[in-house]
Amino acid sequence: MNKTNMIGVDLAKNVFHLHIQDSKGHVLQKLKLGRSQFQHFLATTPISQIVFESCSTSHYWHRRSTYHGHQARLIHPAYVKPYVKTNKNDFNDAEAICEADSRPTMRYVTVKTVEQQDIQLLHRIRQRVVQQRTALVNQIRGQLLEYGIALPKGISQVRSRLAGILEDAENELTPFARTLFSSLCQELYGVDERVKTLDKKVKQLANEHPICQRLMAIPGIGPMVATAVLSAIGNASNFKNGRELSAWLGLVPKQYSTGGQQRLLGISKRGDGYVRALLVQGAISAITRCKGRCDRQLVWARQLHVTKGLQKAAIALANKMARIIWSIMARDRDYVMVM
Repeated sequence: MNKTNMIGVDLAKNVFHLHIQDSKGHVLQKLKLGRSQFQHFLATTPISQIVFESCSTSHYWHRRSTYHGHQARLIHPAYVKPYVKTNKNDFNDAEAICEADSRPTMRYVTVKTVEQQDIQLLHRIRQRVVQQRTALVNQIRGQLLEYGIALPKGISQVRSRLAGILEDAENELTPFARTLFSSLCQELYGVDERVKTLDKKVKQLANEHPICQRLMAIPGIGPMVATAVLSAIGNASNFKNGRELSAWLGLVPKQYSTGGQQRLLGISKRGDGYVRALLVQGAISAITRCKGRCDRQLVWARQLHVTKGLQKAAIALANKMARIIWSIMARDRDYVMVM
């Protein structure tokens, strides 16, 4: 092997398929390695260019590869798929990764640091607990309907009324049913406490990080959005400008143009859907609740709210928020309110 060799790796939990070729694209070797064997391969192989398809473990293996001196890259799976030849299998996938990397216009995925993964882990745990709480509340409301008791939508409605329903002796709940609903009520209180604990961790993390403190000065961005943005983006200098970041988050129109006629559709919804949803929710909150502030973008968004509706105004404001985020993170600036 020489330093110009390219190694395409199809990752898995325990078995890794490697496609090794030289600088001219000639196949040198194909390997199937276990996890420990792949660790040894990285440590003993001469410095090469190693390419992974971006997946759940790719950031870790990228760090391990660079630790051993290799030049590692990550490619989004959507950019690898067009280069898979004939039938799909692990070796063909590894070859397709090499083929995709050989394209001069190929785009690469930014590698997450350990700090970013820590923040992402916190958000994923909170997201799962919130989903469990939503499922629990829906079960309580659905089962109460079987006894002729209807509750309005919303977690707060169930939380505030369930205790009174259990104490009401005139409804059709049997003693056995009251015992079961009481356990569900206690379970709901326990999940609420878990969410509060996680929220405190997010807030503490945001208050301790200087970038998050700058981002939270933007209307509509709180600790949840700031930490999620930091986890997803990391180094904003990887994007050329704010519009590129906004496009990466899927907040720009999707284009379908042909025959010289340009046609713009709804937003593309590409990139991190979790961060995009948080930005849109923050934009809705800024439009509806920050009525005392007179920032130029908020005034513009409220006018758009009147003419185009809340959803379109929120998407447009989220787009602007993404561009401001890039400016703050990439240029190391503080947010300045423009009247």
